[in-house]
Amino acid sequence: MSRPALSAAVLVGALFLAGCGADDSGPGTDGSGSRADLSVGTAYMPQPVSDSMAAGFLTVTNDGAAADELTGVTSDVGEVTVHKTVDGTMREVDTLPVPAHGKLVLQSGGDHLMFDKMKRKPKEGQEVAVELHFADSGPVTVEMPVEAATYRPSGERSGH
Repeated sequence: MSRPALSAAVLVGALFLAGCGADDSGPGTDGSGSRADLSVGTAYMPQPVSDSMAAGFLTVTNDGAAADELTGVTSDVGEVTVHKTVDGTMREVDTLPVPAHGKLVLQSGGDHLMFDKMKRKPKEGQEVAVELHFADSGPVTVEMPVEAATYRPSGERSGH
């Protein structure tokens, strides 16, 4: 076998072996190699009117082919729980789905984050760091700007 042909055979073999070792069933996948591809936008916290409680809103967009779930949120400001709103009644839940090729929208009057036992009261113009935890994907850190208590992003529905 000529030296160029031998080199090409070794290269093809190495590439084949590298492909055999790939594991697409790790975090953020559905076991078939599909992955959630998460990003976060429109995050904000209305300036709290209470010294101990506040709400937080954001949108998690999943451009990937696998669904995921929001399983928790942490922040150095205080305890954070995830709330689902059904027929105007909110209740704490352990998870919220993030559909494949879809969005999880947390907004005023709907599903949202609840900050409790706050160590400090954030003021308009400041930012609050939160870390979102998911069932399959790695954590995502988000800086939530603190907006006026009456702030509503354009396009967000108002009311309950």
